[in-house]
Amino acid sequence: MDEPGGGLSRKPPLSLNFESKNTRSSSGGGGGGGLELDFSGQANVGDRRSKLRLSFGKSETAERPAEASMKTSISLPLQMQSLEDIGFRPQIDRLQSRSMQTTGKLQLSPDVVYEFTADDLTDLGEIGRGNYGSVNKMMHQKSGTIMAVKRILSNVDEREQKELIELAVVMRSTNCVNIIQFFGAIFKDGDCWICMELMDSSLDKFYKFVYGVMKSEIPEEILGKIAVATLNALSYLKSSLNIIHRDVKPSNILLDRKGNIKLCDFGISGRLIDSIARTNVGCRPYMAPERIDPTKAQQYDIRADVWSLGITLMELALGEFPYPIQEWDNVFKQLSQVVEGEAPRLHRDKHPRFSDEFISLLKEVPKRPKYKDLMIHQFIKNAQEAPTDTRAYVESVLAKMDEMGIPGIP
Repeated sequence: MDEPGGGLSRKPPLSLNFESKNTRSSSGGGGGGGLELDFSGQANVGDRRSKLRLSFGKSETAERPAEASMKTSISLPLQMQSLEDIGFRPQIDRLQSRSMQTTGKLQLSPDVVYEFTADDLTDLGEIGRGNYGSVNKMMHQKSGTIMAVKRILSNVDEREQKELIELAVVMRSTNCVNIIQFFGAIFKDGDCWICMELMDSSLDKFYKFVYGVMKSEIPEEILGKIAVATLNALSYLKSSLNIIHRDVKPSNILLDRKGNIKLCDFGISGRLIDSIARTNVGCRPYMAPERIDPTKAQQYDIRADVWSLGITLMELALGEFPYPIQEWDNVFKQLSQVVEGEAPRLHRDKHPRFSDEFISLLKEVPKRPKYKDLMIHQFIKNAQEAPTDTRAYVESVLAKMDEMGIPGIP
């Protein structure tokens, strides 16, 4: 206990006696060795002593007294510092968070809210897997609601978990038809479970089926509708929630049979994925040049998402990634091509089906448009006004995928 002076009271030392004994059997055979730990602290134990003896070697029925004995005594204070005292609080928090299972709020509609844990969800099978975790189709037992649950491998402590749960409250307030509906989030064994609306396909899976299996192309009118929907979502995230997405790509744009186009992987998911990506050296092909360039990596804004949207639209238009990603066997080649090379373009002689208004990429950040500038771009205005039947087109492609037994969600 503390003394009046404020310091720690002195405690009797703990004596560890390490005794190595070399003995011989009466027959002259191999001897046995021993280790003695002598606990001699006198605090609250009177004159009692505790001794632990560990013996090594063959047991002999008859031994002569030890011919040699070496003893080393080490005294340590009983007042030991805790891991927290010596600066391991973050590590303790992370270890504790790995065994935690939080309770969250599952908001299925403005008036329907459930308290839930992972035990309230029935797993109906995995529907996707990526670098940062998996996506499973699950059912909420009490309501019967079928949803997609993204399980992201996380390494956040209890404080960070609370911050993310607070962000979940903000995400549930989204009111944009082009943003995936978010139901709630919980932590189980340290990993984050994000519950959201179940869609029928991702654009990544969708376009690869159109080009690779159907040997067809996605019409520019449909690409225009995709651009409008994604731009609406990005603009809403920034203006209403002050969120920059930072990971716009085909696999994060989802479709359903009604022709709805929705953006996912923002907020909690985006923060977790972005934090994991910062610790991993590797190519992130949709990243804007200013985010790849180490001299500018901390200086970016919503125009980084505009670049990623442009790369995404070009990929959907071409049926393949616009850079030779197969040659990116290291990050330096990506750095060289994206930061130092020319931006990819659609050449009219090779791609005559696209109009002159189709979006082009601008590497120079000051020249690159922001959301409000894109909203008045002629390509976007044409897409907004065009009477395109997105539902009929998407349904026709998904029906073919069903016929061939190809799941829409990767």
